[in-house]
Amino acid sequence: ELVDTGRNERKKRIAGVDQDELLDPKQLADPDSCFCEFQGVEIHHKLYEPESRSSDNSLYGQHEAQTPSLELGLPMILLHGFGASVFSWNKVMKRLASLTGSKVLAFDRPAFGLTSRHNTFKTQSSDAKPLNPYSMAFSVLATLYFIDFLAAQKVILVGHSAGSLVAVDAYFEAPERIAALILVAPAILAPRAIPEVVDTKGDGSDSNDQGKPQFKLFEILHKFIKYVTQSIIQMMKRMVDMLNSLYKKALLSVLRSAFAVMLVRMIIDKFGVAAVRTAWYDSKQVDEHIIDGYTKPLRTKGWDKALVEYTAAMLAKGESEMKPPLSKRLQEISCPVLIVTGNADRIVPSWNAERLSRAIPHSKLEVIKNCGHLPHEEKVDEFVRVVEKFLQRAFSGLEEPSLQAVT
Repeated sequence: ELVDTGRNERKKRIAGVDQDELLDPKQLADPDSCFCEFQGVEIHHKLYEPESRSSDNSLYGQHEAQTPSLELGLPMILLHGFGASVFSWNKVMKRLASLTGSKVLAFDRPAFGLTSRHNTFKTQSSDAKPLNPYSMAFSVLATLYFIDFLAAQKVILVGHSAGSLVAVDAYFEAPERIAALILVAPAILAPRAIPEVVDTKGDGSDSNDQGKPQFKLFEILHKFIKYVTQSIIQMMKRMVDMLNSLYKKALLSVLRSAFAVMLVRMIIDKFGVAAVRTAWYDSKQVDEHIIDGYTKPLRTKGWDKALVEYTAAMLAKGESEMKPPLSKRLQEISCPVLIVTGNADRIVPSWNAERLSRAIPHSKLEVIKNCGHLPHEEKVDEFVRVVEKFLQRAFSGLEEPSLQAVT
C-alpha cells in the first residue's frame, strides 16, 4: 500500500511541478503580464517601452550606460522557441527597448507560456474550419496582428530557435512590414548548397541547326520523352502524396489519443529540466529561478493536450505544403538579417547557422563564444552588443565584417 501511494505521488508531479491543482493561465500571470484576444485565443504578452538610461543604469554596465539610444523608431517583436515562453526574453526586453528607443513586445505562442489552451477537437467538424491556433499559420498571423497592435508600419522581428521559423514565415507573408530579422540559434535547416544563377538566355544549341529536319525530329522526340517522364513523375507523386496523407491521418489519430498525452507527460517529466540545462554552455548557471520560469506553464490546465495538438499541427501543415520549401526561398529575403549563434550550441549546431548565413543574401553572422542555445539568456551583454552593432550598420550605414566571433 505504501509503494502504491508513492507511485501515485510521483504521477501527480511532472518535472517537479504538482499536477493536482492546475490553474487557468491568468491565475499565474506576473504583475507586468498582459492579455489580448486574437481569433478566440487569449494571448499572453509583455510590453516594454524605452526608459532613459540615466534612470536605468542597473540594467547596464558602466560602458553600456553611456551608449546613446539608436532612436530607430522601429518596435521589436520577440518570438520564443519550442518549450519556451516570454520568460526567456526577460533579461533583454528592457535593454532592447532602451537600445532602440522603441517598444519591445514578446508573446507566448499557443501551447506555450500563459496563452490560453484550446481543444481543437470541438471545431474540427465545423464547416467554418477556423484556423488551428497551434499551427504555424496562426503564429504568423498573430505576429502580424501585434504589428498593428503596436501601431507600427514596420517592426524588427527577433526569433529564437523555432521562433525563427515564425519570423521568416511572417516576413514572406508581409515583407513590407518587416524592417529587419534577427535570428537567434535559428532552428531552420539550411540548404547544403547555395543555388546558383543559371543562364536562361539559351539552351546552348546552334541556331543554324534548328531548321534542319533531323533537329526537328530530335526536338519532337525530346518533347515526347519529356511529356511521358513528367506524366510518370506526376503519377508517382500523387501516389506518394496519397500514402503520405493516409500515413499522416493514421499518425494524427494516434497523436490525438490518450496514449499520446501520457507519452508527452512522460517525456516532459523525464527530459524537460534536462533539456533546459543542455541548452546552456555552462549548466551551473541554471538556477531554480530559471527552472521555475520554464516549468511554470506546466501548472496550467490542458498544457499536455496543447503540446500534443501543437505536434499534430506541425505534422499536418496543410496549406504550407503548397508553397516552395523554405530552403528554396531564403535567397528571396531582402531585408537586413542578423544570425546569432553560440559556438557550443548542442541543440542547433553553429555550423547550421553559418550555412544559413550563406543562404540568405547579405546576412550577418555573429558567433558568441562559450555560449549554448540561449545567447539572450546566457550571454546577455554580448547579445545586446551584437544586436546594437547590427542595427547601427543596418540603419546608420556603418559597415561591419560579415562574420564575428564575440568573446
